[in-house]
Amino acid sequence: MGGTESERIPPAPDAGFLLADKPAGVTSHTVVAAARREHGMRAGHAGTLDPFATGLLVILLGRATRLQRYILGLPKTYMATARLGWTSTTGDPEGELTHTGNLPEKLELPTGVITQTVPLTSAVRVDGERLYKKAHRGEEAELPRREVEIYRAELLEHEAGSDRASFEIECAAGTYIRTLVEELGDAYCEGLRRTRVGHLALNDRNGVLPVEELLAHLPTRELTGPEAEDVVCGRVVDSAASELEGEPLGLMLGERLLAVARPRGGSLKTDVVLA
Repeated sequence: MGGTESERIPPAPDAGFLLADKPAGVTSHTVVAAARREHGMRAGHAGTLDPFATGLLVILLGRATRLQRYILGLPKTYMATARLGWTSTTGDPEGELTHTGNLPEKLELPTGVITQTVPLTSAVRVDGERLYKKAHRGEEAELPRREVEIYRAELLEHEAGSDRASFEIECAAGTYIRTLVEELGDAYCEGLRRTRVGHLALNDRNGVLPVEELLAHLPTRELTGPEAEDVVCGRVVDSAASELEGEPLGLMLGERLLAVARPRGGSLKTDVVLA
C-alpha cells in the first residue's frame, strides 16, 4: 500500500463549529437555522439560550453535531443583570412584572451545591411534554427539583439605592440563572449574557473552527498509522493501562482528530468516528 499513513486515512467529512454571539429577541433555533443555510450542512447547538439572553452559542456543523454530548456538561459563565424591587412571573423580562419597591438587604448569591426548582417555562420534559408548552396553555405541573453547583458568583456593579445590580456567575451545566437571581428576594433577571462554555470563550473569532479545538478539554491518545487505520475501519485497538476506564478521549493522528473513544475492558470502544 503506497503513500504515507496519514494519506491512507480518508479525509474527514465537513465538520467544525462556530462561536456565535446570539442577539436578544431571537431563539437559539433561529440562529442555528441561519448557520445551516449559510454553510450548507446540518447544524445543531451545544446548549440553548433563552430568547431574552445573549452571548455564546456553540454551533456544531456537519459531523461535529455528533460531538454535542462532550460539550453539554461543561461549566458555563454568565454576566447577569438583576432588577431589584421587582418580581417577574417567569424570572425574566418576558413575564408579568410587578413593582414591589422591596430592595434586597444583601446582594449575595448562593454558591456551592444548591437545589433549584425547575421553572415552568423551561424545556425540561414532565410526563413526556416540555414544561413551557404546559405554561403556554396556562396549565400547572409538579415541578422537578435538582441539585446544581455554583462555583462563583461575584457582584460586579451596584450603586447605592439603585434597582439594578450586575453579577458574574460561573456554574455547572443545568443551572437556571433566573432562579438563582430570585434568591436575592424581590428581584428578577433582566439581562443575561453567556461568555464561556468550558474552555470556549466568546471573542472576536469568526468562521468555522476545527473540531480539535472543540474537544481540547479531553485527554488524547496519539495513534500509530496502523492503529489509525484500524479505528477508521471499525477494528479494535487496545487501550493503555494509564487510560481511565469509560472516560472519553480523543484519538489523534498527528494534529488531526480521528475519533472519540472510551477504554473498556482493555480495548478502545469508539463513540464517534470523524474520518
